[in-house]
Amino acid sequence: MDGRLNWGILATGGIARNFAAGLAVARAGRLVAVGSRTAEAAEKFAADFGGIRAHASYAALLADPAVEAVYVATPHPGHLEWTMRAAQAGKHILCEKPLALNQAEAVRMVAAARRHGVVLMEAFMYRCHPQTDRLAALVAAGAIGELRIIHADFTVRFDYDPAHRAFNKALGGGGILDLGCYPVSFARRLAGAAQGRTFADPLAVKGGGRLHAVTGADEFAAATLLFAGGLAAQVSCGTTGPHAVAARLGGTDGWIEVPQPYHPGRDGKPARLVIHRAGAAVEEILPADPRPLIAQQADAFADAVRQGELEVRAMGLDDTLGNMVALDAWRAEVGLRYEGEG
Repeated sequence: MDGRLNWGILATGGIARNFAAGLAVARAGRLVAVGSRTAEAAEKFAADFGGIRAHASYAALLADPAVEAVYVATPHPGHLEWTMRAAQAGKHILCEKPLALNQAEAVRMVAAARRHGVVLMEAFMYRCHPQTDRLAALVAAGAIGELRIIHADFTVRFDYDPAHRAFNKALGGGGILDLGCYPVSFARRLAGAAQGRTFADPLAVKGGGRLHAVTGADEFAAATLLFAGGLAAQVSCGTTGPHAVAARLGGTDGWIEVPQPYHPGRDGKPARLVIHRAGAAVEEILPADPRPLIAQQADAFADAVRQGELEVRAMGLDDTLGNMVALDAWRAEVGLRYEGEG
């Protein structure tokens, strides 16, 4: 054996295919199996990715002794069941974001992972890219003085389809869970850096938004997160456009523009930060990494497993739970609830 982590992918949709493609160039992992709800889908996926083992059910994938870690790529409502079952099967778990529909589910998932001694990580890829740590270091060092405000936006235009995950409440649809989780996570990471910590939780979340007239899922939403010391973060998201993916950090002595906050280094290009101080802008270019973000994330995960750790430093479990609390509060402000939440 060469020490690489053996992965199985649970589900065969587009995001699962993206993960398989990224994993192919990872340093510390390899894909060995896939599980689907049908044999046909599993076999097609397996053929497309080097003839890996194809399982005609998710349960069969979890029973495969060669699989050490699973990537849970189902729609949001499936995360709870299959993360719990993967933990019971002794598999390490990378679960697509958001980890769960709400904090109550996330607490159960984290408890299961800890009880069974497996690594669990919420798949925020950007947390594994050097840009995120560099931003945190700049904030902690006072590069723009005292951090006062964070702006973070993530809006994408989806073609309307009531069955699509972006609009279908039965699939956990809506912008807050699918897209808003990013700016909330980003803001909490940088608010933590301002306090000399890995992350910080807001003291209050105030916001609003618009629910789709037909499906009831949120299509536009914005919120203000209030942190200790008077720091505020303004976050927004949407599923019907216009396209807006950017962030900036404002301090007492300047501000930092972040053109690609959630997908830095896309297409192998260097990540870029623009630091504005005293009327002069300084562009900071981070070294390019030819590996896609998915590969960087998979390697960070595999390193944690091989080192005997139970969490991945870049996205720890308490951090994930705090993010779910903030997302719950934002949804409450908008008036969005999912079936079974009461």
